[in-house]
Amino acid sequence: MSRINTNVPSLLGQRVLGENNRALNTSLERLSTGLRINRGADDPAGLIASENLRSEQVSITAAIGNAERAEQVVNVAEGGLQEVNNLLLEVQSLVGRSANEAGLSNEERAANQLQIDSILQTIDRISETTSFQGTRLLNGNFDFNVRDQAASVESVTVNAANIPSGETRDIQVLITQSAQNAGLFLSTGANLDLADSESTLVFDLAGTLGSREFSFASGTSVANIAATINTFTDLTGLSAVASGDGVRIQTVELGDDEFVSVDIRDAGGSTGAIGTLSSTNANIRSTDAGVAFSAASNPIRDEGQDVGATINGSVATSNGTVARIASDFLDVEIDLSDAGAQTLAAISAVTIEGGGATFNLGPNVDIGSQVSIGIQSVASRNLGSEGTGFLSQLASGQEFNVVDGDLNNAQRIVNESIDEITTLRGRLGAFQANTVGATIRSLGVALENTSAAESAIRDTDFAAETAALTRGQILVQAATNVLSIANSQPQNALSLLG
Repeated sequence: MSRINTNVPSLLGQRVLGENNRALNTSLERLSTGLRINRGADDPAGLIASENLRSEQVSITAAIGNAERAEQVVNVAEGGLQEVNNLLLEVQSLVGRSANEAGLSNEERAANQLQIDSILQTIDRISETTSFQGTRLLNGNFDFNVRDQAASVESVTVNAANIPSGETRDIQVLITQSAQNAGLFLSTGANLDLADSESTLVFDLAGTLGSREFSFASGTSVANIAATINTFTDLTGLSAVASGDGVRIQTVELGDDEFVSVDIRDAGGSTGAIGTLSSTNANIRSTDAGVAFSAASNPIRDEGQDVGATINGSVATSNGTVARIASDFLDVEIDLSDAGAQTLAAISAVTIEGGGATFNLGPNVDIGSQVSIGIQSVASRNLGSEGTGFLSQLASGQEFNVVDGDLNNAQRIVNESIDEITTLRGRLGAFQANTVGATIRSLGVALENTSAAESAIRDTDFAAETAALTRGQILVQAATNVLSIANSQPQNALSLLG
């Protein structure tokens, strides 16, 4: 049937041509933008998933940048600490050379002291000037703020603590095992009683720091025996006290690493005995008879004991009187006093108010993604300890100067300062290598996988889309030709009019 007013085939051709043009335009858009989803209408669910993944990508990229920035901060701090370490080694050398009294003139000792003064000033200057974008790194600016330190706590070192902004954290220590000295009791009588006046009691006494041989004649009082042993405390790490009818020998320090050993070389006919001490602080002698001097063919040895403790419910590792926990949320080291480490009790050690250098190393801004690390001040007045002394006390006019001061203690202070700096460097190095380095690698993998997932949802598959484009072009051409034929069909009706 031929109609003129309504050309149904033409309408059909127009509709199909329009659909083919839209499909062709979609293929052109996807190929030109490289995206399969350009608007919500393309794939509503896919758009939501894609935008969520894009948000994760941005967060991960920011976290990688934060981690790289943290590494740069640590590099700057490490550079300053390395120079401080080199300066401390020079101080160590100057103290050692100044101890050579017989071979050193007063002028040379004074010159050494001038060098030490200059070094101490340089250390203080490095502490105050080492900075990253104007923020001081080694002057205690990134140390943790603490308050309410208990009397039974000598010192607290907070290496890391993740604390929500505006909050505090109480550190509770429960002593579960008392720290102990190593100790032995030599039962000699009030005065050493040997076989005859020609006999001597000879024994080797050994401690953590070294050993020494002692020889005592018959009739020597326990007070003299103790005083002689104490003369060599710096060499052996042991001290002695006359106690009734004998001598109590014990380690100066507490802990598993401490020991005292007595090896009887010649009993001299003595009927005395040697035994271990029965109390944690070595105040009383053993209740057993011990081993007779004449029967002690092998060294008699006693060892100390480290403190046992939990910190905030976590079992602490310990060394002597020092207890420490190291977790991702809290890394703190508590040095207890001798009395505190020997008393089984709960201690409210300290309260952390905040501070530290905080880096956001995760994609989320929360406490789980944040890492805090403490960087203590390395000024000369802070290197050392209350018990030993501080590095600043090696300056001219101070009690540990190299001209007329106590050089033995000066060397101990320098050694302790070197230990502090190297420990801090090691801790920052571990943070840089294990925490920051591992975070960068982990985030890099996460970014790669997240990008791949987002790409699979949103990006154009060029192979498939090119095939669709070719198909669309052919269909448009075909539909155009068909529409042209459909439009010409009504002209056939004119032939009926003659």
